[in-house]
Amino acid sequence: MNEPILTVDHLVKRYDGTTVLNDLSFQVFQGEVIVIVGPSGCGKSTLLRCINALEPIQGGEIRLRGELISAESKNLSSLRQKIGMVFQSYDLFPHMTVLDNILLAPTKVQKRPKKEVTEEAQALLARVGLSEKAGQYPRQLSGGQKQRVAIVRALCMHPEILLFDEVTAALDPEMVREVLEVILDLAGQGRTMLIVTHEMQFARAIADRVMFLDGGTFVESGPPDSFFNAPQTLRARQFLQTFTFERKKSS
Repeated sequence: MNEPILTVDHLVKRYDGTTVLNDLSFQVFQGEVIVIVGPSGCGKSTLLRCINALEPIQGGEIRLRGELISAESKNLSSLRQKIGMVFQSYDLFPHMTVLDNILLAPTKVQKRPKKEVTEEAQALLARVGLSEKAGQYPRQLSGGQKQRVAIVRALCMHPEILLFDEVTAALDPEMVREVLEVILDLAGQGRTMLIVTHEMQFARAIADRVMFLDGGTFVESGPPDSFFNAPQTLRARQFLQTFTFERKKSS
């Protein structure tokens, strides 16, 4: 088997003495799509923020292709450029056009030629169905369109791994599908992704591996068919029954 792209080894994260992530260890391999599920407040988003060194950790190590990711790492800026992160809040600059939002980091941080990045950005916008939005401002876009722009912005940095943090949580139901279809397309391209979501049907469709986080630890991990059809732990069964109940209630 190939060497992992990302290695999380005995990760511990605490807030004010409360342990949020407790001794987590896992690896992510090239082209793998891992979906992290679990109840609200279990630490899923915190885990992604730790991987990108947006949160300090109190124990363990996180490495990208063997390089330590830490606030003390001298090459932290270059490591972060290899980790694309898409938040549920979009984080687009409101005073800049869609195209300028996308061009900012590749041209200013990576010092790439503007013409080259512009051509790439326009091609990616076309791929996600937003060619005509390049000159518009975030306020002129729907939530689903803003999220697709945020994904294009991350892709233009040429990341080795993409982190998605509940990217559909703030969207109306009609807009959820357009964003999920973009992520499914990325999976089809062989992108390496770590996805936090509450969309169970989407998780089942896209994941190579599902990891169930609860109480600061991974309670269960496995292929999506095994996890959704025959969960091995009582806690996972209880979690999945909640979604079954919600589907029955809404039908």
